[in-house]
Amino acid sequence: MNPLDGDRPAGPAEGPAGSPTCYRHPGRETHIRCARCERPVCSECMVSASVGFQCPECVRDGRRTVRQARTIAGGSVRSPQKSAIVTKVLIGLNLAVFLLVLVVGDKVVDKLMLIGRALVGNHVVGVAEGDWYRLLTAGFLHQEVWHIAFNMWALWMLGPALESALGRTRFLAVYLLSLLGGTATSYLLAAQNQGSLGASGAVFGLFGAAIVVGRRMRYDLRPLIALLVINLVITFLNTSRIDWRAHVGGLVVGVISAIVMVHAPRAHRVVVQVAGVLVIAAAIVATVLVRTSQLT
Repeated sequence: MNPLDGDRPAGPAEGPAGSPTCYRHPGRETHIRCARCERPVCSECMVSASVGFQCPECVRDGRRTVRQARTIAGGSVRSPQKSAIVTKVLIGLNLAVFLLVLVVGDKVVDKLMLIGRALVGNHVVGVAEGDWYRLLTAGFLHQEVWHIAFNMWALWMLGPALESALGRTRFLAVYLLSLLGGTATSYLLAAQNQGSLGASGAVFGLFGAAIVVGRRMRYDLRPLIALLVINLVITFLNTSRIDWRAHVGGLVVGVISAIVMVHAPRAHRVVVQVAGVLVIAAAIVATVLVRTSQLT
């Protein structure tokens, strides 16, 4: 018996006239054998392989043992045609909200921007008043062309490479955590009636994540670090117009999130990554609760 046969079903090795027969169809003579287990297979059963033919059981076993290629963070490797889908969707959402602002005007801004607690019209609104959604919607809101142009350019510059390195789900997790980390930091440190909007917090998070991933993959990070430093300098030179809190908060959370993704031990990668995301999210929620208790 061939040692590869295991407990697979086997038909007669030879027909009445001494010719080999298909192990699945004993009445069919054949001179073709499986390239892996060497059992005879008829034309109906044989499956074309890279070298010769294989029987159905060997093909099935081969499919079970082939592992899908994984990224450095454990995500699925995508073909170039299917890459950057999440990045494109995020850019599309930002552009859609910007067009809505152009069409509808300040009503959309007043409803979606980040604000702690303030009187707008005849109503007191803000995160402290239960408008928690503002922590998310503010990250997709822009009023000026230069603002959205810069943020979307940076997102397109950083997003596809990070999405490819991390995988779609992990990239989206890093993006959203960075966004919420930025808005939560702004909510904590800014004046309660100071508005804030823009995807800059999430973009700075991607800068931090790109540096973490690049270091893990041993890339030359000097150009990226220089660009980050330039943007930080611009941020702190224009604090009257730029929310430095969101930038710093997004950057810190982006770095921590990326460390969780790319340095999780392979044997327990998913568990560590999920736990890390939950811990970061809990810290963001705690920050929001602390600030809310101060304002109410």
